[in-house]
Amino acid sequence: MARINSKRVKIGGMSQLMIDLKPRRCDADVFINTPIDVTNLVDYVNKRKKKGDKITYFHAFLLALAKTIYNRPKLNRYVKNRHMYEHTNVSISFVAKVEFEDDSEEVMLIIDVAPEDNINTISKKISDQISILRNKKFEKKGANGVLDTLGAMPNILRVPLVGTLKWMDEKGILPKSLQQDDIYFSSAIVTDIGSLKSDSIYHNNTNFGTASSITSIGEIRDEIKIVDNKEVRYKAAKFGINFDERVADGFYMIKAFKILEYIIENPKLLEDRADKKVIIKK
Repeated sequence: MARINSKRVKIGGMSQLMIDLKPRRCDADVFINTPIDVTNLVDYVNKRKKKGDKITYFHAFLLALAKTIYNRPKLNRYVKNRHMYEHTNVSISFVAKVEFEDDSEEVMLIIDVAPEDNINTISKKISDQISILRNKKFEKKGANGVLDTLGAMPNILRVPLVGTLKWMDEKGILPKSLQQDDIYFSSAIVTDIGSLKSDSIYHNNTNFGTASSITSIGEIRDEIKIVDNKEVRYKAAKFGINFDERVADGFYMIKAFKILEYIIENPKLLEDRADKKVIIKK
């Protein structure tokens, strides 16, 4: 069965049996929560801001994740109906509030990261979307457009309807219009709770959709480490990454995390094309 913006990929016997043993994404959750040194990134962003560039830490983190996916394409895979698929594009999604109020409406946003994108173009893409949202000119389409209607239905109608949508998703026949602007139909989901002065959290994955990972980014904090018997102060942010272990083995995932870490510690790499190969220099 062909799926939207995806291609089916062949996998080995062990990978297939792993899927059979753990047919649901939530059965295959693997989680890591670890700090990354962001000292260089903080300096980089601050220097760019002084020049008048509208670049934020979130823009940098989102692009770093996208570059990691381009460098480790198995991260762009997902499992549906016991088959493995790979997205034909790279997209990162998140939920944004219209206003910073408890009862403010939330909207799902997806940022498509093209191979030629870099920190400048991605920053503009995100800023433009947020500006439209905050100016209340956002047009609800796709999943954003049906949420209120679906949520207002009585249980007797909503529950079987949601069950039908989940079944259609599993079989690859969910209409494209219902996948549009739905964060679960992206390469990866991110949540920046550091902006709320919170540490990273464990964020559960879901069986619905095609995103095989969710990353929560914690607050940037001052930390101390010992180097040559001396205390060295640096800035760090914790990354809580939850991913589907069926898409790639631990060896592949750890190397992917090392690339993510290297990009963040060397932020000038964000000025390269998103698909440029990252070579870790020891």
